[in-house]
Amino acid sequence: MGKRLRKVGKILLWILAVVAVVLIISSLFHATLFRQRRNAITPYGQMVPVFDGQMHITDLGEGEHTVVLLPGMGVALPSADFGPLQRALAEDYKTVVVEYFGVGFSTTTERARTSEHYVEEIREVLEATGYEPPYVLVAHSISSVYSEHYASLYPDEVEAIISLDGTSTAYYAETPAFVSVLLPIAKVQEFLGLTSLLGPLVTNKGDAFELGYTEKEINDMLVFAGFSMNDTLLEQLAYSTEFIRDTMSLPYPKEVPFFKVIAKDTYEKPNPQIPLSPKEYQEQHLERIGAQAQFEVLEGSHFIYQTNAEAIAMIVNHVVSGE
Repeated sequence: MGKRLRKVGKILLWILAVVAVVLIISSLFHATLFRQRRNAITPYGQMVPVFDGQMHITDLGEGEHTVVLLPGMGVALPSADFGPLQRALAEDYKTVVVEYFGVGFSTTTERARTSEHYVEEIREVLEATGYEPPYVLVAHSISSVYSEHYASLYPDEVEAIISLDGTSTAYYAETPAFVSVLLPIAKVQEFLGLTSLLGPLVTNKGDAFELGYTEKEINDMLVFAGFSMNDTLLEQLAYSTEFIRDTMSLPYPKEVPFFKVIAKDTYEKPNPQIPLSPKEYQEQHLERIGAQAQFEVLEGSHFIYQTNAEAIAMIVNHVVSGE
């Protein structure tokens, strides 16, 4: 028995040694080769001075209406991630993708992450680049919350909101304690280069091509995914439920149209963190918005815009035209 234990112990030590070597090599690649790739990618659009940093925006298309695409939380490179949807919308509208502080090419910021500050930053970057309201806000996930906050404070500046599987502002719960423990782990994982190393192995480029992404967009998203963790983003992640609390007390303006695109997965699959059925969660949100709220369930996951660009473009046309 003693010999067996010593043999098992040696095997475990070898396994640990191999893992340690792999992690060391991975972290070295992250600090050299992967970082060189990241630094070689130039901004797609404009870097705009805003408050204490710079925000990156990309624009495309012409038209009477300005459509502003706002990303969900944790999307590493929104200017590439929104590529197919932006191109579909640009056939009829001026389109702008806004990358928040700490996201994509934008710098970090010392400003606190609150819903009101996100609204201020969206307004500032659009004004600085010459875009005039009212805007059609096409907002994914948590950005739907910021958009509602924007409309509540400045209803004359928002022509309509199209919420892409947006977070509900009718349900609030404190951020679970385990989140504060997990966030630093994500930063360690990035330092070790695991995301950069594994990302290309689990990505099906063929599927992405079929969805309308270019090879450059796919490659750039994979590179940026390995460098997305920073203090600004971590603060956004940590205070995500507080954005809801900031906004839910504000009445939604009756004059601003609201259309919610709900992913079928979200509409049908229970969330263990929310003590409501998926349909109740959505119904309460639409009820909070008011009688003008419309919705449609589309086949797909939370990142509904990646697989339904043309359908969402048609919904935007429907809302803007008022039909």
